[in-house]
Amino acid sequence: MKVAIVGGGIIGLTTASQLNRELRNAEVTVFASDFNDTVSHVAAGLFRVGSSYSGPTEEITRDWLRDSYAYYDNIRKSHEASSAGVTAISGYMFANSSPETVKSHWMKDLVPIYRRVTDEEFQLVEGNWKYGSFFSTLLTECKLHLPWARKKLEENGTKLIVKKVDSLRELVSDWDLIINCTGLGARYLCNDRYLVPMRGQVFKVKAPWMKTFFYGEIDTYIIPGFNGVVTLGGSRYFGSENKKLCPYESKAIRERCENLLPSLKKAELVKEEVGLRPHRENNVRVEVEHIVNGFSKAIVSFNETLLISLVHNYGHGGYGVCTAPGTAKYAVQLAKEMHKSTAKL
Repeated sequence: MKVAIVGGGIIGLTTASQLNRELRNAEVTVFASDFNDTVSHVAAGLFRVGSSYSGPTEEITRDWLRDSYAYYDNIRKSHEASSAGVTAISGYMFANSSPETVKSHWMKDLVPIYRRVTDEEFQLVEGNWKYGSFFSTLLTECKLHLPWARKKLEENGTKLIVKKVDSLRELVSDWDLIINCTGLGARYLCNDRYLVPMRGQVFKVKAPWMKTFFYGEIDTYIIPGFNGVVTLGGSRYFGSENKKLCPYESKAIRERCENLLPSLKKAELVKEEVGLRPHRENNVRVEVEHIVNGFSKAIVSFNETLLISLVHNYGHGGYGVCTAPGTAKYAVQLAKEMHKSTAKL
């Protein structure tokens, strides 16, 4: 089977990796306009999923999260953890707005530790916070993880090709299966009106003394990464496609983070970055589409010729790094089931 994966970010690469494990005889090729400039590279990579995250059902969503956490945790336990950019981390969420802000029904039964903060722990940060949670989780540093994942794929025979795909139909004649992992690009490739950009801006600073992550509400976060680099954020602007740095936003982010942890005032600036997260207003789209005679059909009858099988895997919003392995596993399972059923037609 010849498989084309479109999209070279964390979703596309983990989907290719899952395909290599489950369809060992498949010839897999990943197409991307740029493997080194994706929104995945901007992400802090903390495994934290907000309550608003949603797949098609609660059961499927929980499977995605369990599979994702297990995937990264297995890497963390391996000898490749450092080169793959995966490590354990713990930290705090504080809020005044609502006790629900510091809770996540997805996370509490998933991670090893998830509890309310103590009175003493409120003193770790500045501000008179009313609510707080402490939890342990995982961190995936994409600037390490993505090159590691690409190397693994190439070692397994996967081809990585720099090519801008303007239409999924241009691949129809050459491939048995297409998996669409194009993130925000699916707005145009699929004419998906539910998909909107969610602009985010972050700082990367040098603060090697930081070993614990902190959130003050959801819009202020301090997340230590590898090599002493810490991500300071952030922002969420729905519908904005502006990738230029905003100096006013930069000032506001830094002020919020330094007000929360004054020690960050002495942190050296490494970089400022902007990313457009692929937010889907309905839910994350991981589903099958049949292409018959160049057109999409929900159902294929026995007297029709199925030219191509298409599986979509996009719209993860700000949780792409967290949930990529789980949705990849689900997408590959859908592809396998579809391949079996269409083989009977």
